Amino acid sequence: MSNSNVETVTSSTDRVKLGLAVLVIVAGIVGYSMLEDQPTIARVGVFIGSLVVAAVIAWFSEPGRRTLSFGRDSYNEVKRVVWPTRKESIQMTGIVFVFVIVMGLLLWVVDKGLEWVIYGLLLGWK
Repeated sequence: MSNSNVETVTSSTDRVKLGLAVLVIVAGIVGYSMLEDQPTIARVGVFIGSLVVAAVIAWFSEPGRRTLSFGRDSYNEVKRVVWPTRKESIQMTGIVFVFVIVMGLLLWVVDKGLEWVIYGLLLGWK
């Protein structure tokens, strides 16, 4: 076992905020199912509205701010990634396809060889 630091919600107000956010999402799901006679756009609007309200409620808690900070840091990290060019991507895809074909042929040859040894030589079938 590793001694990793697991961050938990310790503040009772944060627990209440996160619980309220979960209840708002549940209310959105219930509202979506209760409005089955309404147009789909209204039902989806109720559900998306509940997600937005729950996100706003969760944002005002400490775990919500940490999550937002993590997302911001992740986005900044993705911007620094050096992505491969189109040519490099096509070359690597070709290499993967050739490797898969070669491995498939190798496994087929090994399978047929074992089949010949087991069924042909040892058991005398065929």
